[in-house]
Amino acid sequence: MTETAPRPTLEAVAALAGVSRATVSRVVNGGDGVREPLVQRVRRAVEELGYVPNRAARSLVTRRHDAVAVVIAEPEARVFTDPFFGLQLRGISKELTAHDSQLVLLLTEGRDDHARVARYLAGGHVDGALVFSLHLDDPLPGLIRGAGVPTVFGGRPDWSDASGSSVYVDCDNRGGARAAVHHLVGLGRTRIAHITGALDQTSAVDRLDGFRDVMGDTDPRLIVESDFTPAGGERAMRELLDRRPDVDAVFAANDLTASGALRVLRECGRRVPEDVAVIGFDDMLPVAEQTDPPLTTVRQDIEGMGRLMASLLLTGLDRGHREETAPDARPGVILPTTLVHRGSA
Repeated sequence: MTETAPRPTLEAVAALAGVSRATVSRVVNGGDGVREPLVQRVRRAVEELGYVPNRAARSLVTRRHDAVAVVIAEPEARVFTDPFFGLQLRGISKELTAHDSQLVLLLTEGRDDHARVARYLAGGHVDGALVFSLHLDDPLPGLIRGAGVPTVFGGRPDWSDASGSSVYVDCDNRGGARAAVHHLVGLGRTRIAHITGALDQTSAVDRLDGFRDVMGDTDPRLIVESDFTPAGGERAMRELLDRRPDVDAVFAANDLTASGALRVLRECGRRVPEDVAVIGFDDMLPVAEQTDPPLTTVRQDIEGMGRLMASLLLTGLDRGHREETAPDARPGVILPTTLVHRGSA
Protein backbone atom coordinates (compact mmCIF):
# COMPACT_ATOMS: atom_id res chain seq x y z
CA MET A 1 0.00 0.00 0.00
CA THR A 2 1.16 3.52 -0.75
CA GLU A 3 0.73 6.08 1.95
CA THR A 4 -0.97 9.32 1.03
CA ALA A 5 0.29 12.61 2.36
CA PRO A 6 -1.99 14.24 4.93
CA ARG A 7 -4.23 17.01 3.60
CA PRO A 8 -3.06 20.52 4.45
CA THR A 9 -5.04 22.06 7.31
CA LEU A 10 -6.17 25.58 8.14
CA GLU A 11 -3.51 25.57 10.86
CA ALA A 12 -0.79 24.78 8.32
CA VAL A 13 -1.95 27.60 6.07
CA ALA A 14 -2.07 29.98 9.04
CA ALA A 15 1.47 29.03 10.11
CA LEU A 16 2.89 29.52 6.62
CA ALA A 17 1.09 32.84 6.13
CA GLY A 18 1.96 34.06 9.61
CA VAL A 19 -1.64 34.83 10.55
CA SER A 20 -4.27 33.37 12.86
CA ARG A 21 -6.48 30.41 11.98
CA ALA A 22 -9.51 32.72 12.18
CA THR A 23 -7.99 35.02 9.56
CA VAL A 24 -7.41 32.11 7.20
CA SER A 25 -11.01 30.94 7.74
CA ARG A 26 -12.39 34.38 6.89
CA VAL A 27 -10.34 34.61 3.70
CA VAL A 28 -11.13 31.06 2.55
CA ASN A 29 -14.84 31.46 3.25
CA GLY A 30 -15.14 34.87 1.60
CA GLY A 31 -15.58 36.86 4.77
CA ASP A 32 -14.91 40.56 5.21
CA GLY A 33 -12.67 42.48 7.55
CA VAL A 34 -9.25 41.21 6.45
CA ARG A 35 -6.69 43.69 5.16
CA GLU A 36 -5.63 43.12 1.54
CA PRO A 37 -1.92 42.37 2.32
CA LEU A 38 -3.04 39.59 4.67
CA VAL A 39 -5.51 38.28 2.09
CA GLN A 40 -2.69 37.97 -0.43
CA ARG A 41 -0.43 36.18 2.08
CA VAL A 42 -3.17 33.68 2.87
CA ARG A 43 -3.89 33.05 -0.81
CA ARG A 44 -0.20 32.44 -1.54
CA ALA A 45 -0.03 29.98 1.35
CA VAL A 46 -3.18 28.21 0.14
CA GLU A 47 -1.71 27.85 -3.33
CA GLU A 48 1.70 26.71 -2.08
CA LEU A 49 0.28 24.05 0.21
CA GLY A 50 -2.51 23.00 -2.15
CA TYR A 51 -5.10 23.54 0.55
CA VAL A 52 -8.66 22.58 -0.45
CA PRO A 53 -11.48 23.87 1.79
CA ASN A 54 -13.72 21.26 3.37
CA ARG A 55 -17.12 22.03 1.84
CA ALA A 56 -19.05 20.43 4.69
CA ALA A 57 -17.23 22.49 7.28
CA ARG A 58 -17.51 25.58 5.13
CA SER A 59 -21.26 25.21 4.83
CA LEU A 60 -21.57 25.21 8.61
CA VAL A 61 -19.92 28.62 8.65
CA THR A 62 -21.48 30.20 5.56
CA ARG A 63 -24.79 28.28 5.53
CA ARG A 64 -24.18 27.88 1.79
CA HIS A 65 -23.91 24.60 -0.10
CA ASP A 66 -22.50 26.06 -3.33
CA ALA A 67 -25.11 24.07 -5.25
CA VAL A 68 -28.17 25.16 -7.23
CA ALA A 69 -31.02 22.92 -8.35
CA VAL A 70 -32.21 23.26 -11.94
CA VAL A 71 -35.76 21.94 -12.16
CA ILE A 72 -37.14 21.24 -15.64
CA ALA A 73 -40.81 20.36 -15.69
CA GLU A 74 -40.47 17.98 -18.65
CA PRO A 75 -39.79 14.26 -19.08
CA GLU A 76 -36.24 13.07 -19.65
CA ALA A 77 -36.86 12.13 -23.29
CA ARG A 78 -37.90 15.70 -24.10
CA VAL A 79 -35.07 17.39 -22.21
CA PHE A 80 -32.31 15.38 -23.90
CA THR A 81 -33.66 15.68 -27.44
CA ASP A 82 -34.73 19.35 -27.56
CA PRO A 83 -31.74 21.68 -28.18
CA PHE A 84 -33.53 24.48 -26.30
CA PHE A 85 -32.86 22.79 -22.97
CA GLY A 86 -29.23 22.11 -23.82
CA LEU A 87 -28.64 25.77 -24.67
CA GLN A 88 -30.33 27.01 -21.51
CA LEU A 89 -28.45 24.52 -19.35
CA ARG A 90 -25.18 25.59 -20.96
CA GLY A 91 -25.85 29.21 -20.00
CA ILE A 92 -26.79 28.24 -16.45
CA SER A 93 -23.75 25.99 -16.10
CA LYS A 94 -21.35 28.69 -17.29
CA GLU A 95 -22.64 31.18 -14.75
CA LEU A 96 -22.65 28.70 -11.87
CA THR A 97 -19.15 27.49 -12.75
CA ALA A 98 -17.87 31.05 -12.77
CA HIS A 99 -19.10 31.34 -9.16
CA ASP A 100 -17.77 27.91 -8.07
CA SER A 101 -21.28 26.53 -7.66
CA GLN A 102 -22.56 23.11 -8.69
CA LEU A 103 -25.58 22.35 -10.88
CA VAL A 104 -28.01 19.70 -9.64
CA LEU A 105 -30.44 18.67 -12.40
CA LEU A 106 -33.94 17.57 -11.37
CA LEU A 107 -36.47 16.36 -13.94
CA THR A 108 -40.17 15.60 -13.54
CA GLU A 109 -41.44 12.67 -15.55
CA GLY A 110 -44.87 12.93 -13.98
CA ARG A 111 -46.89 14.15 -11.02
CA ASP A 112 -45.31 11.57 -8.70
CA ASP A 113 -41.98 13.34 -9.16
CA HIS A 114 -43.25 16.70 -7.91
CA ALA A 115 -43.34 15.65 -4.26
CA ARG A 116 -39.87 14.11 -4.62
CA VAL A 117 -38.46 17.36 -6.00
CA ALA A 118 -40.16 19.38 -3.26
CA ARG A 119 -38.73 17.10 -0.55
CA TYR A 120 -35.25 17.43 -2.00
CA LEU A 121 -35.45 21.21 -2.15
CA ALA A 122 -36.81 21.43 1.39
CA GLY A 123 -34.03 19.15 2.65
CA GLY A 124 -31.39 21.89 2.60
CA HIS A 125 -29.24 20.32 -0.13
CA VAL A 126 -29.06 23.40 -2.36
CA ASP A 127 -28.92 27.17 -2.00
CA GLY A 128 -31.66 27.92 -4.50
CA ALA A 129 -33.54 26.72 -7.57
CA LEU A 130 -33.88 27.66 -11.23
CA VAL A 131 -37.17 26.38 -12.64
CA PHE A 132 -38.38 26.42 -16.24
CA SER A 133 -40.74 24.86 -18.79
CA LEU A 134 -43.64 25.04 -16.35
CA HIS A 135 -47.19 24.25 -17.45
CA LEU A 136 -50.21 26.25 -16.36
CA ASP A 137 -51.62 23.58 -14.01
CA ASP A 138 -48.22 22.64 -12.60
CA PRO A 139 -48.13 22.31 -8.78
CA LEU A 140 -44.36 22.89 -8.65
CA PRO A 141 -44.46 26.65 -7.92
CA GLY A 142 -46.60 26.10 -4.84
CA LEU A 143 -44.49 23.17 -3.67
CA ILE A 144 -41.27 25.14 -4.16
CA ARG A 145 -42.72 28.10 -2.31
CA GLY A 146 -43.58 25.77 0.54
CA ALA A 147 -40.00 24.50 0.59
CA GLY A 148 -38.80 28.07 1.22
CA VAL A 149 -36.09 27.94 -1.43
CA PRO A 150 -34.95 31.11 -3.27
CA THR A 151 -36.15 30.67 -6.83
CA VAL A 152 -35.88 32.25 -10.26
CA PHE A 153 -38.27 31.06 -12.97
CA GLY A 154 -37.60 30.72 -16.67
CA GLY A 155 -40.64 32.03 -18.53
CA ARG A 156 -43.46 34.37 -17.58
CA PRO A 157 -45.39 32.82 -14.68
CA ASP A 158 -49.13 32.39 -14.99
CA TRP A 159 -50.26 30.00 -12.31
CA SER A 160 -53.16 30.59 -9.99
CA ASP A 161 -51.15 30.97 -6.76
CA ALA A 162 -48.34 33.09 -8.22
CA SER A 163 -47.46 36.28 -6.40
CA GLY A 164 -46.61 39.40 -8.31
CA SER A 165 -43.10 39.34 -6.87
CA SER A 166 -41.92 36.09 -8.48
CA VAL A 167 -38.60 36.67 -10.24
CA TYR A 168 -38.49 35.38 -13.82
CA VAL A 169 -36.57 35.75 -17.07
CA ASP A 170 -38.30 35.52 -20.45
CA CYS A 171 -38.01 36.83 -23.98
CA ASP A 172 -40.44 39.12 -25.81
CA ASN A 173 -42.54 36.26 -27.15
CA ARG A 174 -45.44 38.43 -28.23
CA GLY A 175 -43.30 41.10 -29.89
CA GLY A 176 -41.21 38.47 -31.67
CA ALA A 177 -44.35 36.83 -33.04
CA ARG A 178 -45.63 40.18 -34.29
CA ALA A 179 -42.33 40.81 -36.10
CA ALA A 180 -42.53 37.41 -37.80
CA VAL A 181 -46.10 37.89 -39.01
CA HIS A 182 -45.44 41.49 -40.12
CA HIS A 183 -42.60 40.13 -42.25
CA LEU A 184 -44.91 37.59 -43.89
CA VAL A 185 -47.49 40.29 -44.58
CA GLY A 186 -44.73 42.42 -46.08
CA LEU A 187 -43.93 39.57 -48.46
CA GLY A 188 -47.48 39.84 -49.80
CA ARG A 189 -48.77 36.69 -48.12
CA THR A 190 -52.50 36.81 -47.35
CA ARG A 191 -53.36 33.32 -46.06
CA ILE A 192 -51.00 33.18 -43.09
CA ALA A 193 -51.35 30.30 -40.66
CA HIS A 194 -50.03 29.73 -37.16
CA ILE A 195 -48.95 26.40 -35.70
CA THR A 196 -48.98 27.00 -31.97
CA GLY A 197 -46.91 25.52 -29.19
CA ALA A 198 -48.43 23.76 -26.20
CA LEU A 199 -51.07 26.24 -25.04
CA ASP A 200 -50.67 25.27 -21.40
CA GLN A 201 -47.39 27.22 -21.49
CA THR A 202 -47.24 31.01 -21.45
CA SER A 203 -44.68 31.23 -24.25
CA ALA A 204 -47.09 29.55 -26.66
CA VAL A 205 -49.99 31.74 -25.51
CA ASP A 206 -47.93 34.91 -25.94
CA ARG A 207 -46.82 33.90 -29.45
CA LEU A 208 -50.41 33.15 -30.43
CA ASP A 209 -51.43 36.56 -29.09
CA GLY A 210 -48.67 38.18 -31.16
CA PHE A 211 -49.99 36.42 -34.27
CA ARG A 212 -53.49 37.65 -33.53
CA ASP A 213 -52.22 41.20 -32.92
CA VAL A 214 -51.34 41.34 -36.62
CA MET A 215 -53.91 39.03 -38.19
CA GLY A 216 -56.94 40.01 -36.09
CA ASP A 217 -59.98 37.78 -36.51
CA THR A 218 -58.41 35.46 -39.05
CA ASP A 219 -60.01 32.25 -40.29
CA PRO A 220 -59.86 29.88 -37.26
CA ARG A 221 -58.90 27.08 -39.65
CA LEU A 222 -55.55 28.83 -40.05
CA ILE A 223 -54.62 28.23 -36.39
CA VAL A 224 -53.62 24.68 -35.43
CA GLU A 225 -52.50 23.69 -31.95
CA SER A 226 -49.27 21.73 -31.60
CA ASP A 227 -46.69 20.94 -28.90
CA PHE A 228 -43.26 22.44 -29.76
CA THR A 229 -41.99 19.15 -31.28
CA PRO A 230 -41.07 18.14 -34.88
CA ALA A 231 -43.71 15.39 -34.86
CA GLY A 232 -46.29 17.89 -33.65
CA GLY A 233 -45.29 20.24 -36.47
CA GLU A 234 -45.79 17.47 -39.01
CA ARG A 235 -49.24 16.59 -37.69
CA ALA A 236 -50.30 20.22 -37.57
CA MET A 237 -49.04 20.96 -41.09
CA ARG A 238 -50.99 18.02 -42.52
CA GLU A 239 -54.11 19.17 -40.71
CA LEU A 240 -53.55 22.71 -41.94
CA LEU A 241 -53.23 21.59 -45.57
CA ASP A 242 -56.44 19.60 -45.21
CA ARG A 243 -58.26 22.62 -43.79
CA ARG A 244 -56.80 25.31 -46.02
CA PRO A 245 -54.86 23.89 -48.99
CA ASP A 246 -54.43 27.47 -50.25
CA VAL A 247 -52.25 28.51 -47.27
CA ASP A 248 -49.30 30.60 -48.45
CA ALA A 249 -47.38 31.24 -45.21
CA VAL A 250 -46.84 29.61 -41.81
CA PHE A 251 -45.56 31.06 -38.56
CA ALA A 252 -44.54 28.14 -36.35
CA ALA A 253 -44.23 28.53 -32.58
CA ASN A 254 -40.67 27.22 -32.52
CA ASP A 255 -37.94 25.93 -34.81
CA LEU A 256 -38.63 22.25 -34.11
CA THR A 257 -42.28 22.69 -35.08
CA ALA A 258 -41.19 24.56 -38.21
CA SER A 259 -38.79 21.75 -39.15
CA GLY A 260 -41.67 19.26 -39.04
CA ALA A 261 -43.85 21.57 -41.13
CA LEU A 262 -41.09 21.93 -43.72
CA ARG A 263 -40.83 18.15 -44.11
CA VAL A 264 -44.56 17.83 -44.81
CA LEU A 265 -44.54 20.71 -47.29
CA ARG A 266 -41.68 19.08 -49.17
CA GLU A 267 -43.50 15.71 -49.19
CA CYS A 268 -46.61 17.43 -50.56
CA GLY A 269 -44.69 19.14 -53.35
CA ARG A 270 -45.03 22.66 -51.92
CA ARG A 271 -42.02 24.87 -52.63
CA VAL A 272 -40.61 26.94 -49.78
CA PRO A 273 -40.67 29.92 -49.89
CA GLU A 274 -42.20 30.21 -53.39
CA ASP A 275 -45.50 28.49 -52.54
CA VAL A 276 -45.45 28.66 -48.74
CA ALA A 277 -43.18 30.89 -46.65
CA VAL A 278 -42.22 29.51 -43.22
CA ILE A 279 -40.92 31.26 -40.09
CA GLY A 280 -39.96 29.65 -36.79
CA PHE A 281 -39.05 30.92 -33.34
CA ASP A 282 -35.90 30.47 -31.16
CA ASP A 283 -33.06 30.46 -33.72
CA MET A 284 -31.59 27.23 -32.43
CA LEU A 285 -28.67 26.91 -34.84
CA PRO A 286 -28.54 23.08 -34.80
CA VAL A 287 -32.05 23.24 -36.27
CA ALA A 288 -32.46 26.55 -38.09
CA GLU A 289 -29.31 26.32 -40.21
CA GLN A 290 -29.85 22.68 -41.19
CA THR A 291 -33.43 22.75 -42.45
CA ASP A 292 -34.07 22.78 -46.20
CA PRO A 293 -34.19 25.67 -46.91
CA PRO A 294 -32.47 27.29 -43.90
CA LEU A 295 -35.08 28.68 -41.55
CA THR A 296 -36.05 32.30 -41.14
CA THR A 297 -36.80 32.58 -37.43
CA VAL A 298 -37.17 34.83 -34.41
CA ARG A 299 -34.02 34.78 -32.33
CA GLN A 300 -34.05 34.71 -28.55
CA ASP A 301 -30.82 34.47 -26.58
CA ILE A 302 -31.51 31.12 -24.94
CA GLU A 303 -28.05 30.67 -23.45
CA GLY A 304 -28.06 34.28 -22.23
CA MET A 305 -31.41 33.72 -20.54
CA GLY A 306 -29.92 30.80 -18.64
CA ARG A 307 -26.95 32.86 -17.53
CA LEU A 308 -29.20 35.71 -16.41
CA MET A 309 -31.44 33.36 -14.41
CA ALA A 310 -28.40 32.01 -12.56
CA SER A 311 -26.95 35.49 -12.08
CA LEU A 312 -30.17 36.82 -10.52
CA LEU A 313 -30.31 33.90 -8.11
CA LEU A 314 -26.64 34.13 -7.12
CA THR A 315 -26.90 37.88 -6.60
CA GLY A 316 -29.73 37.32 -4.16
CA LEU A 317 -27.83 34.60 -2.32
CA ASP A 318 -24.68 36.71 -2.07
CA ARG A 319 -26.72 39.37 -0.29
CA GLY A 320 -27.98 36.90 2.23
CA HIS A 321 -31.61 36.84 1.08
CA ARG A 322 -33.29 33.60 2.14
CA GLU A 323 -36.77 34.05 0.71
CA GLU A 324 -38.22 32.95 -2.58
CA THR A 325 -37.30 36.00 -4.60
CA ALA A 326 -33.98 37.70 -5.09
CA PRO A 327 -33.61 41.15 -3.51
CA ASP A 328 -34.08 44.25 -5.63
CA ALA A 329 -34.43 42.11 -8.76
CA ARG A 330 -37.13 43.20 -11.14
CA PRO A 331 -40.01 40.70 -10.91
CA GLY A 332 -39.85 40.12 -14.65
CA VAL A 333 -36.87 40.55 -16.97
CA ILE A 334 -37.95 40.47 -20.62
CA LEU A 335 -35.14 40.10 -23.14
CA PRO A 336 -35.51 41.38 -26.73
CA THR A 337 -35.97 39.22 -29.81
CA THR A 338 -34.81 39.77 -33.40
CA LEU A 339 -35.92 38.36 -36.73
CA VAL A 340 -33.17 36.40 -38.49
CA HIS A 341 -33.63 36.21 -42.27
CA ARG A 342 -32.73 32.99 -44.08
CA GLY A 343 -34.12 31.10 -47.05
CA SER A 344 -37.56 29.95 -45.86
CA ALA A 345 -39.25 33.39 -45.89
